[in-house]
Amino acid sequence: MKKLLPHIYIENCKEVIEYYQQVFGGEIKNTQTGDGMEMFKGHEGKYIHAELHINEDCVMYFADVFTPLTKGNNIWTMLEMSSEEEIHSIYQTLSKNGEIKMELQDTFWGARYAVVTDQFGLTWELNLSKVHASE
Repeated sequence: MKKLLPHIYIENCKEVIEYYQQVFGGEIKNTQTGDGMEMFKGHEGKYIHAELHINEDCVMYFADVFTPLTKGNNIWTMLEMSSEEEIHSIYQTLSKNGEIKMELQDTFWGARYAVVTDQFGLTWELNLSKVHASE
């Protein structure tokens, strides 16, 4: 396996992907709406595909949902952080208007770690390996 690319289906995709761009940085690319496509009639302006390229190894796919959305806790996205500054910044930003499931703390597996469910109901695991942090 070369990469894991989460594909997140969510309501108000444009707003959501712009929010995550503010949180994680990067560039929004390859946005496509269903405008003019018969199968998406009635969903004009909604994204059928959008990508957030944080860097060359971290890409997330997003799309609007076109059926009723059932929010659940079955998908969490793990982010391996690069520095103390990065984990603190993202933790603070996601926590704002979100819910902290596990406070940012040192763990038994040798990392700084937190779990946050953001304002859109997505759960993020933030992990900073102490081995990587000292490199």
